[in-house]
Amino acid sequence: MTEFTHLDRSGNPTMVDISDKPVTRRTARARAIVVLPEKVLALLQQGEIQTPKGAVFQTAILAGIMAAKKTGELIPLCHPLGLDNCQVSIRINNNQEVEVDSLATNTGRTGVEMEALTSVSIAALTIYDMCKAFSQQIVLRDIRLLEKTGGKKDYRAHESTF
Repeated sequence: MTEFTHLDRSGNPTMVDISDKPVTRRTARARAIVVLPEKVLALLQQGEIQTPKGAVFQTAILAGIMAAKKTGELIPLCHPLGLDNCQVSIRINNNQEVEVDSLATNTGRTGVEMEALTSVSIAALTIYDMCKAFSQQIVLRDIRLLEKTGGKKDYRAHESTF
């Protein structure tokens, strides 16, 4: 593909016309990494951190799900979708980083990659927001699509990229 799908022949922004696409089951998985300073990570390894806003990971999971549902309102030209499901999981990996994963699914004419990516982005930002009282040395990185199914072609990132 050599053309941007969200530009018309005159170069103006346009929403992609999906009316002729078949309805299929679509899935997308995305991941974000949150790197926390040792003192914050140590608090999380003792169990969920409770803040006045709630439990950090539980609140981030809810924020991620809510964000996926609002992607069409947040990203210009994204189609508003009725998601069939959105699952967000958060864990501390072997590199002592927080992994935020999202799986979004729908049955429709367009994919859910942006919903999964928005979900992990907002969940990671929520972790930052809730932990910044302990330290601002928090890094959000590697927000990426891991895989998608449905539509014209499936995609899976190579293991070496995540």
